[in-house]
Amino acid sequence: GSSREHAALAPMYLGVKAVLAKTYALVHQTNLVNFGILPLVFVKDGDYDRINVDDVLEIPDVRDAVGSGEVIVRNTTQGYEFTARHNLSERQVEVLLEGGLLNHIKAHAG
Repeated sequence: GSSREHAALAPMYLGVKAVLAKTYALVHQTNLVNFGILPLVFVKDGDYDRINVDDVLEIPDVRDAVGSGEVIVRNTTQGYEFTARHNLSERQVEVLLEGGLLNHIKAHAG
């Protein structure tokens, strides 16, 4: 595949379930969804600056929260929460919740 696909494929093989960033290129965001990885962005810019490289982040009830477009992210290392969001279409949310594009195609084939 292309290097753009590998930018999403490698995290998938590492078990990454979500990526939190300031922004995404549209192609990268689409590739993340196609490989079953949730692309999130910060709602408040200041939240980015509060996170340290070794902090542990978790997203409680992520499957339920994805449908609303906003999710609560818990920084378990520092003991606070913040809000992140995605701007995915309904179809992209469906693809994501089915584990990626291949699973989505299998589920809806024939």
